[in-house]
Amino acid sequence: MDHEHYMQLALAEARKAAELGEIPIGAVLVHDGQVIAAAHNMRETWQDGTAHAEIIVIREGCKRLGRWRLSGCALHVPVEPCPMCSGAIVNSRVDTVVYGCPDVKAGGAESIFNIITNPNLNHCAEVIAGVCEEECAQVMKNFFKRRRQENKALKAGSCQKQ
Repeated sequence: MDHEHYMQLALAEARKAAELGEIPIGAVLVHDGQVIAAAHNMRETWQDGTAHAEIIVIREGCKRLGRWRLSGCALHVPVEPCPMCSGAIVNSRVDTVVYGCPDVKAGGAESIFNIITNPNLNHCAEVIAGVCEEECAQVMKNFFKRRRQENKALKAGSCQKQ
């Protein structure tokens, strides 16, 4: 499986999220070498705290395959999944999770919690980390740098009005 190719597709989804003002995370679900679902974060747009790219892509993948067990599937995402998404990955029986950069503040795969590979749970998935890591990290850094600049400009504008 060409993980770099699928990661580029996930990054394209992440960029769509950024254009909407969403945190730039995208996800691509692959089964038998075919992309069966692609999504990006929609929390702000949908006002739904569970509208993470991974959750959306899992739901779409289940519909596409007509089953809740996603065995035989690989999920590609630029940033390490959070605990909520990691739990959904385990519960939906995804076989492989490929991510780009770690999430040292909320990682649910390896950085803080080891949910996906925890042998005490009813399912373990293979985790492949560091695919296109620099590019994935840069997308996040650029987004938050831009957001900080926008917030700074808003604060400066509100101070001038007084």
